[in-house]
Amino acid sequence: MTGDLRPIIIEIADQADDFLAGAKDRAQARAGISELLTMDYLELNPTDRASVIAAVMKLLEDEDFFGPEFVGDPFADEHEDE
Repeated sequence: MTGDLRPIIIEIADQADDFLAGAKDRAQARAGISELLTMDYLELNPTDRASVIAAVMKLLEDEDFFGPEFVGDPFADEHEDE
């Protein structure tokens, strides 16, 4: 199915809060996206699947989906309590 994958990418990224709620890291997120593709987009060939996974991960990272535990200063609040 090589073609315009943007609608699929956007749809999956928009659903990420629901189906990736329990994902603890990027590897689990990639696995979750892959599983969703297997269930909902079986017609995608392996190249398109890889492209969709990479694009969705990029969108999620650009939106800080993975939270501050992966970026930033993890000790920023520590000095406020002292």
